[in-house]
Amino acid sequence: MGVEKLVVIGQGYVGLPLAMRGVEAGFDVVGIDLDESRVKRLTSGESFVEDIPADRLGRALDAGHYHPTSEYADAAGFDVCVITVPTPLRDGTPDVSYIEQAGARLGPHVSHGCTVILESTTYPGTTEELLRPLLEAASGLQSPGDFHLGYSPERIDPGNPTWRLENTPKVVSGMDAAALHRVEAFYRRIVQRTVPVDSTRVAELTKLIENTFRQVNIALINEVAVLSHELGIDVWQAIDAAATKPFGFMSFRPGPGVGGHCLPIDPCYLSWQVKRTLGRQFRFVELANDINHEMPGHVVQRIMTGLNRQGRAVNGSQLLVLGLAYKKNTGDMRDSPAIEIIRRLQLLGAQVRAVEPYAEPHHIPDGVAVVDLTERELRTADATVVVTDHDCLDYDLVVDCAPYVFDARDRCRGDNVEQL
Repeated sequence: MGVEKLVVIGQGYVGLPLAMRGVEAGFDVVGIDLDESRVKRLTSGESFVEDIPADRLGRALDAGHYHPTSEYADAAGFDVCVITVPTPLRDGTPDVSYIEQAGARLGPHVSHGCTVILESTTYPGTTEELLRPLLEAASGLQSPGDFHLGYSPERIDPGNPTWRLENTPKVVSGMDAAALHRVEAFYRRIVQRTVPVDSTRVAELTKLIENTFRQVNIALINEVAVLSHELGIDVWQAIDAAATKPFGFMSFRPGPGVGGHCLPIDPCYLSWQVKRTLGRQFRFVELANDINHEMPGHVVQRIMTGLNRQGRAVNGSQLLVLGLAYKKNTGDMRDSPAIEIIRRLQLLGAQVRAVEPYAEPHHIPDGVAVVDLTERELRTADATVVVTDHDCLDYDLVVDCAPYVFDARDRCRGDNVEQL
């Protein structure tokens, strides 16, 4: 028996790490992505995902077991295919067009005994009601029966040095017992622990519960932070004190808002389905969305107030923003609150410069110059704003040199620092 062929559709923050683990687990991996520029970069050994260093990508290419491509024809003859395409929101409605496209184009290459797994975050029922009919129509085969179909929610946490793809437990499911067996057998080669559940719907809901839990608790602590400031209480110290309780409490930290694909979007999938199917509102999610959505505006208002105390207006001020990514130690700027904060400050007439060591240049907002974190930049800025607290930044230098700091992440302490 030859080397098994694994196809991973989507070569972003989820798909590329999975493709690399597939190579290391002994698969011949085809990574499909419709972004031609991304495919060219991968082919040349250039990684745009911080968790995948160039040398790891290079080893997979040099071994001849990783093949980036934009052609679905290269999927022919696959044993396992994992779909990791984006699922954004469009005007509050889930956009599953990328799943639809992947299913329709993969379908002709589905063969007897192969396994297809969806990892994209989506509403319960997508695997069974949307993806399965597309694969069946294009292949002429049936699931269950002719091929195996399952769902396994991605749990990638970019920039996390402790919990990586291989040591994070993987929830797995299948359309029937045979499919679950195949799906679980695949992931046992990729990760250290699998967690089987009874149906694809349970697995789809699992992902939404995980991110809805985070969204709601972040909103709670964000509102506590806003109210604590008005009450004159140090919320960061209170959180640290509460975190000493060894049971019944989980520490969440306030911030300038939420970003990335998961928190601003995933809970809305569940809220949308509840409204569509049950005709009811998911009030916790909607309230949490409102609170977190308002945090960039709160940050801007606090910066305005801080400048006013110094006798300065936002209009004409020079502002230095530290961090543009939605999450520290990554360059991922998807729905980053920093972008909205900068947009509002620019509309008020501020001149904004930014320190961002990870993000790619073509993702930087218009009108923003990216600079190094230097004493000169700090001293000439009317306000330095810590939005994304990358570990590589020198916060002692910030405190020593910046006249006024607004810190949304609790990385700086001093008489010139104002906390969120």
